[in-house]
Amino acid sequence: MTEPAASEAIAVVLTNVPDAPTGERIARVLVTERLVACANVLAPCASIYRWQGALEETTEVPVLFKTRAGLLDALSRRIAELHPYEVPEIIAWHPQHVAPAYARWVRDETAPGEGFDA
Repeated sequence: MTEPAASEAIAVVLTNVPDAPTGERIARVLVTERLVACANVLAPCASIYRWQGALEETTEVPVLFKTRAGLLDALSRRIAELHPYEVPEIIAWHPQHVAPAYARWVRDETAPGEGFDA
């Protein structure tokens, strides 16, 4: 089996948002624009972090996006544009294994077409 080109490899991107409606709004835009094939708006979680010298504690909602590695720069820019935080968390990783049928679906859903803007 041949490995896909690096730009076609599947990537997973994580961001945290202040609430589910914000995550759903961002997810809808990114799926519509074909920058991601799928977004999972997860259950709220406690976030404890340091911001501008102060210890902060809040509830956030993680959102996972599935995309192609070749779209990561465009996706990161778009998340930053849509995100309400001054410094949004945007972390991407490349799974070591992705089921071939799922990878094909992600590639198909993020291929240029209607709504594609990258």
